[in-house]
Amino acid sequence: MRGSHVCSLVSSLVFLWLGVAAAQKASSWKTLSVRSNAMHVYKANGQLTISGNAPAIIAKGGFSGIFPDSSEFAYQFALIASSPDTILYCDVRLTKDGLGICLPDIKMDNCTNIPDFYQQGRKSYLVNGVSTAGWFSVDYNGTELGQVSLKQSIFSRSPRFDPSFFPILAVEDIASKFKPPGMWLNVQHDSFYSQFNLSMSNYILSVSKRVIADYISSPEVSFLTKVSGKLSNNTRLVFRFLDESTIEPSTKQTYGSMLKNLTFVKTFASGIIVPKKYIWPVSPDNYLEPHTSVVDDAHKAGLEIYAADFANDFMFSYNHSYDPLAEYLSFIDNGCFTNLKKRKTDHGKPLIISHNGASGDYPACTDLAYQKAVDDGADVIDCPVQLTKDGIPICMSSINLMDDTTVAKSQFASQTAVIKDIESVLGVFTFNLTWDDIVKNLRPKISTPFSSFKLDRNPRYRNAGNFMRLSDFLDFTKDKDLSGIMISVEHAAFVAEELGFDMVDSVIKTLDAAGYSNQTAQKVMIQSSNSSVLVKFKQQTKYDLVYMINEEVKDAAPSSLAAIKKFADAVSVEGNSIFPENRHFTTYQTNLVESLQNAGLPVYVYTLMNEFASQPYDFFSDATAQINAYVQVNTCMHMGNNTPSFMAPARPGDLLQIISKPAQPPAMSPMPLLTGSDVAEPPLPPARTAQAPSLASRMQAHAAIVVTLAMLLACHPLV
Repeated sequence: MRGSHVCSLVSSLVFLWLGVAAAQKASSWKTLSVRSNAMHVYKANGQLTISGNAPAIIAKGGFSGIFPDSSEFAYQFALIASSPDTILYCDVRLTKDGLGICLPDIKMDNCTNIPDFYQQGRKSYLVNGVSTAGWFSVDYNGTELGQVSLKQSIFSRSPRFDPSFFPILAVEDIASKFKPPGMWLNVQHDSFYSQFNLSMSNYILSVSKRVIADYISSPEVSFLTKVSGKLSNNTRLVFRFLDESTIEPSTKQTYGSMLKNLTFVKTFASGIIVPKKYIWPVSPDNYLEPHTSVVDDAHKAGLEIYAADFANDFMFSYNHSYDPLAEYLSFIDNGCFTNLKKRKTDHGKPLIISHNGASGDYPACTDLAYQKAVDDGADVIDCPVQLTKDGIPICMSSINLMDDTTVAKSQFASQTAVIKDIESVLGVFTFNLTWDDIVKNLRPKISTPFSSFKLDRNPRYRNAGNFMRLSDFLDFTKDKDLSGIMISVEHAAFVAEELGFDMVDSVIKTLDAAGYSNQTAQKVMIQSSNSSVLVKFKQQTKYDLVYMINEEVKDAAPSSLAAIKKFADAVSVEGNSIFPENRHFTTYQTNLVESLQNAGLPVYVYTLMNEFASQPYDFFSDATAQINAYVQVNTCMHMGNNTPSFMAPARPGDLLQIISKPAQPPAMSPMPLLTGSDVAEPPLPPARTAQAPSLASRMQAHAAIVVTLAMLLACHPLV
């Protein structure tokens, strides 16, 4: 298994993945410690006591990262995919005839298709003193809204479920249809409804006689004061804090100032719910700052506290490396999960292989990236070998320096060229520059594969770290707690024919010089997508050889399996060759892994990344869920028959089948079969002799031709 970070949509849950550990013993949760800031407490004999229970899981609008917020599918799926004690959360709105419905926003135009039915229904009203335009529930009765359907309101999430009809649900529907273990009703804009002779407080008092509301929250003091003391003793009133600079409508104080007077909040509420940044603030450039005292302050005031605004596909602090589980574990602590990252001497299955080091945190193949990969618990760290102009093997993620260095802003930028044998884009290549040219004039540059989603990686360290030669890499790994190293070799035939260097020979000599040919403490793995490279390594070494299938295939023909077994000990495959994707949904599981394993070939999958945009929707924008689909690595899961169903890996194709036929993506083209002819290659050519024309001289001649043509065009412009 390979990943850009060793560990790291769906949820608008207060805690989503924490539900995975709900089946653990209560004592395993270190709730309410100063460091962990967990949110689940109870009151005994007038004192707040550490419960040790799993944190409360509140599904805001249900499983709203996949299905429309507050829809039937969202609520149903939340109870299936999370802990069985998940609490369903409803944002209550009122209709013209006083019906309480669940909608994520006071304006209906973004979360429903109401404009399709009432084109002239756009109105402007004062909402907390601010003129707000849109479609509002107060203009329609329950019958008129019967034809309106909910839709996905967050644009980064898939709209493919929207064509299904998702009726707007009443509060009573949530209780009767789903019979949840708990209900949370959130009430906002009480004064807005009073403009239309509607009373939210009267509605809540009335509905609470028919529906058990375990929690009622509101960001409005006046509303909570009205209902305080008039509800069941089993109903908790929770004051909801909005952004610190926002003004609370009844007291006219900012929520930030109200946070300093929690004893006042205690007079009308038993708990508070705060945005997560109230507990762990972030700097303007999105890094964690020291945690605040708000948890302790709430406890001292006799208040329970809940944290909000968690979602796997929202931007969160760079400190968490886009890993939602890491963020959740910074608020609570459970040894089952935190122990996963602790280093162990026994490197068992699955094997975790870095991808250019921890390249999600630091520039690829730098000393910092490799050290972070070791610290994070990688079993194997990798070096993709490239050769410099003076024949030095270096660790660089790409032969094109434009990808991961600052060469584009250097004096070498004029050397850009297209070399079709390598790639069809302009580049300055490692073999254009000497090692001294690179190390003295360039800086590393962190990769940003999802910049179109504005998912930058660790910008404070954008150009941090030092480049490493293969010899530096081998010196670094010798005393590290690793089961092995992986060296990747590509473009060997081109380098031999055009540059006169033997890459296989260079790697073997460097490994020999570092003492790796006569040691057994660390396994040496050589990976290549070229069978000719691995054949040559097999002839000259006893290292473990990994054949990389760098194309998407559905299976391997017997002829290809027989061919691979002649030179390779294992195979690495793309994730799409295991779970093919169609418009970001998995479609099915291929037979490729089974065929390879039946042939006695271990299988590695590449490349796993934390960013939600890299994962199919089936994995809920959660790197841990994606890993769980490939191999069950979580030590929390050794429960035998007691394992709850929601901890099972996602089944490929399930979400795709739920999409209505008109919204189904077009059918995929059939994936090819890997055949023996795909694997077979001629032997590597010998390194070019000094008499043959070099690539550099031909590139210079090419440049001269380009300059001459440019001069001719300048003298004779085209008409």
